Amino acid sequence: MTALRNRIAAARSLLFVPGDQPDRFDKAAASGADLVIIDLEDAVAANNKERARENAAAWLALGNRAVVRINAPGTPWSEADLAMAAEHGSSVMVPKAEDPVILAELAARTAGRCDLVALVETALGVERVHEVCATSGVARAAFGNVDLAAQLGVAHDDHTALAYARQRLVVASAAAGIAPPIEGVTTAVRDADVLRADIAHGRRLGFTGKLCIHPNQLAAVAEGFAPSARELEWARAVLGAGESVTTVDGHMIDKPVLERARRILAAPQAPHTAT
Repeated sequence: MTALRNRIAAARSLLFVPGDQPDRFDKAAASGADLVIIDLEDAVAANNKERARENAAAWLALGNRAVVRINAPGTPWSEADLAMAAEHGSSVMVPKAEDPVILAELAARTAGRCDLVALVETALGVERVHEVCATSGVARAAFGNVDLAAQLGVAHDDHTALAYARQRLVVASAAAGIAPPIEGVTTAVRDADVLRADIAHGRRLGFTGKLCIHPNQLAAVAEGFAPSARELEWARAVLGAGESVTTVDGHMIDKPVLERARRILAAPQAPHTAT
């Protein structure tokens, strides 16, 4: 893996910043987010698309780093967005990711300079998600819960309605050998309880990061996707018992359990649990 792909794989908090608001770029970069996503798509009106791309190009030209969410393939702006991202070696978030052929073409056109984050947010994308995740150049998948919910006619914050789609992303990512997927957005930016519930639900299903739309969501995301104190204690007890031990606290210990314990201890820890 390249260093940038490692950053994408390990990122827990990914913060969107609108491409037509360049005054927020430096603030987003200093916010503590693991990755900043300059959004040229949904956050930008059609008459501001060109200006947003120019803003992103100017900021990236100064040596700043970000993921660029381009406009969807087939739109009037997509090709220029991709070319700009490739020029600066930026990773690319691809909205409406549902066609592995198109994703492979995007990766090829950047000559491998841009890792892709496939944003799965359509019914077809969910049904094809294994092929999407297995496409060369795709570093990670992300879940577009708001767009998918609109297509399905369900509430975007309904955990039950979208559980099938979420689980498909988790399984497909593991099958393709890429990092676990990134959870979608929580639109209730001032409701800490809703945010914590969304984080806990996504983590329980196997997501290891989350898309954020406001800086005040970052701390909860960093903490929520880090190993808990209880998990760290369990992992240390399992590994401390030695590989020849078959049970710890009455639970069977075998190779998969040992591997899970190692993953927990290798994961970045939240500041309050760091040792």
